Amino acid sequence: MIDTAPTGHTLLLLDTTGAYHRQSINAAGQPSGRVITPLMRLQDPEYSKVIIVTLPETTPVSEAADLQDDLRRAGIEPFGWVVNATLTDSGTTDPVLAARAQLEQAQLERIASLARRTWTLRWEPATAISS
Repeated sequence: MIDTAPTGHTLLLLDTTGAYHRQSINAAGQPSGRVITPLMRLQDPEYSKVIIVTLPETTPVSEAADLQDDLRRAGIEPFGWVVNATLTDSGTTDPVLAARAQLEQAQLERIASLARRTWTLRWEPATAISS
């Protein structure tokens, strides 16, 4: 799990650790063998599944789409997208929240056109705990 929004450039920097390791082994006169870098692990769909998580709002979806482009430039194909806290299908009767649910539709359609797989997590109201 990468708990940041790395760009493809940042992911390519992960490969630096492998390059440094190979260089150190070669400098020591040892046979290098096969060095597997963190980037190589992320590029291997049998080893890693990269899932993009976003909110169904314009800015987060745009940033997630940019991240997907960067990941692809780094040779990493996202497995799918999770859309978190959607009001769509929440059953809300609040007029403000219902209006927001309507606004989500354009972003959900956009995500469907960008992602190979999508999952949605419905917004759940928090329950206050009294002490």
